[in-house]
Amino acid sequence: MTWQLRRAGVDDLDAIMRIESSVFTTDAWTPDAMRADLANEHCYYVVALPASDPPSSTTIAGYAGLLAPRGAKEGDIQTIAVAPEARRNGLGRVLMTSLLNEARRRGAREVFLEVRADNPHAEALYESLGFERLGVRAGYYQPDNVDAIVMRAAVPQPQTRWTGADKVEEIEP
Repeated sequence: MTWQLRRAGVDDLDAIMRIESSVFTTDAWTPDAMRADLANEHCYYVVALPASDPPSSTTIAGYAGLLAPRGAKEGDIQTIAVAPEARRNGLGRVLMTSLLNEARRRGAREVFLEVRADNPHAEALYESLGFERLGVRAGYYQPDNVDAIVMRAAVPQPQTRWTGADKVEEIEP
């Protein structure tokens, strides 16, 4: 499946919260917390929708958020979720890659995240993107009392290559 991404805004709150509450049934963010992040100048949220939908569509298949103030050397993946019906189509990887690219544009050299210890599929995705385990936060996810695995990845720098005829192309890793 082909996806299009666009920057998320407060107008996307209802669609984001539909996925948030269906995916994170016991520990979903509150609408107020999500609204605050969507409006925060230091955050970058993106929503995904099928490529065939108009960009203004409010029917989204997933979303992800990054906290990375411009010029800071570190960023934090705030959240990521893919609607159950859109899973296993590479959307999680697309969303994460988008956040890592934005972290680079903002100057971050490292990105951190927490993942539920009972979510091996997400952990495997993060490891495939270069994240490594740093430690465990016991009982971090409440009310389920599930541990969080803390992970970190270096943000790869873009590479440039000579394309001939006095042209240089920047390649996203």
